[in-house]
Amino acid sequence: MKNRRETEGEEGRVSRPGRKMRADSIRNRERLIEAAADVFRTGGGEASLEAVARKAGVGIGTLYRHFPKRDALFEAVYRREVAELADLADHLAESHEPVEAVRLWLHANVGLVATKKGMLAALAIAADGRTELYAESFERLTRAVGGLITAAVESGAMRPDISAEEVLWALIGMCHMRNQPGWQSGVLKLVDVFVDGLRMCGGAEPSGAKV
Repeated sequence: MKNRRETEGEEGRVSRPGRKMRADSIRNRERLIEAAADVFRTGGGEASLEAVARKAGVGIGTLYRHFPKRDALFEAVYRREVAELADLADHLAESHEPVEAVRLWLHANVGLVATKKGMLAALAIAADGRTELYAESFERLTRAVGGLITAAVESGAMRPDISAEEVLWALIGMCHMRNQPGWQSGVLKLVDVFVDGLRMCGGAEPSGAKV
């Protein structure tokens, strides 16, 4: 009959492989989310679940084990992109002047819209039916850009008569004006013009201005 110490030792040996597999599983899931964001942001005919699995370096079976439904992959990627944008706002607030921080954050948000549009098209899922997810994400993004806008207004560099919600709706409108390949570059130019229009007269030189 085995004593308690021997039994505990055997249990430890059995559980260690389980913990290692769990860690591997987490890493695979993270790789899949990152790969999906890259693949769907670019879009095009090559955007597919198979392309996501290849980019992540795993088999398609692994993808389906983590995301048995396409909606689950969509939500995971979308939530990750929103979280990264929220974190980016804090970083930009510390590293750039206020109006430039707003401009760079809006540029990054174009990437979120591109990823969302690419997923909806490639995964063949409906745009509606995610009211709660979109509402929660919009609120979080509004807070993020709201902090940047408040800092820009308080610095005297940005006009005070536009809200964070209005800025986001303007960006969404610009992103959905066109769906042709390469639409992002055109939107980024419009974002620069839009942000320059928010600057107070006599403020900093418009972004991208050339001598």
